Amino acid sequence: MNSLGTASPAVSTSLLEDFSLEMTGKDVPKLEEAAGLVPRGTRVNVTFLGNENLRMRLDAARAVQRLGFLPVPHISARRLGSQADFVEFLAGLRADGTGTDVFAVGGDPSRPEGPYEDALSLIESGLLREHGVRHVGISGYPEGHPAISGDVLWSALRDKCAALAAQGLDGSVITQFGFDVDPVLAWIEQVRGHGITLPVRIGVPGPAGVRRLMSYAARFGVGTSASIAKKYGLSITNLMGTAGPDRFLRALAAGHDPARHGEVKIHFYTFGGLRATAEWIAQFRKEARA
Repeated sequence: MNSLGTASPAVSTSLLEDFSLEMTGKDVPKLEEAAGLVPRGTRVNVTFLGNENLRMRLDAARAVQRLGFLPVPHISARRLGSQADFVEFLAGLRADGTGTDVFAVGGDPSRPEGPYEDALSLIESGLLREHGVRHVGISGYPEGHPAISGDVLWSALRDKCAALAAQGLDGSVITQFGFDVDPVLAWIEQVRGHGITLPVRIGVPGPAGVRRLMSYAARFGVGTSASIAKKYGLSITNLMGTAGPDRFLRALAAGHDPARHGEVKIHFYTFGGLRATAEWIAQFRKEARA
């Protein structure tokens, strides 16, 4: 048994062949440190936080591109104060050549700061395509959302997919992270049952401290019962320890059936840091090939 457990080759050759990462606008130095460990062309999502300004967001997207990766800037609908703010951001991305791929999300504020209430309103505005966007990521919630009912979530997902098709835009679904593979795979089957064929990127926490992972789980309404924690490899009696997603990925690889689940890839939330996540992925892939 190696340090990561016995990894299934399927994890490396399919699910991890085209993984994506997530960072904030303040993480540019950390991405520079990890750059040598990440395959060129990797998709790197750049979040749209309330404490960041336009310049910081544009600079971060440029840095991702400069380091040889594909920037995927987030656009938070409810954080946009006006249509002019939306256009300014899109125009800046287009001028830099960093705006072909974006991620559209409603965002954390409970009330919109401007005219955009959700990701659907961003897509339906027509401004994305007008400014050179070609691919739009949208959110998925295998375990639901603490503030949104299941019916509303399914309706929103269908509507966003229909809007993307109407706009002639490619898309993909990026899910909230979780610790239990079973509801994830069941949810993907439901997605396909709704006629949604977009690729799905399963959100996975990169290696991080158990206390931090539990904190994020509580914040986003992710199930963390004792049985789920044990299944994932979290020690709720040792909050000072760390945990990686090796068990989760092996279980996902074992349960993934392309005929039922379609195209599935992995999106890493880098809660424990970009370098730690990149090192973990590189080692996991190496041992999977051994």
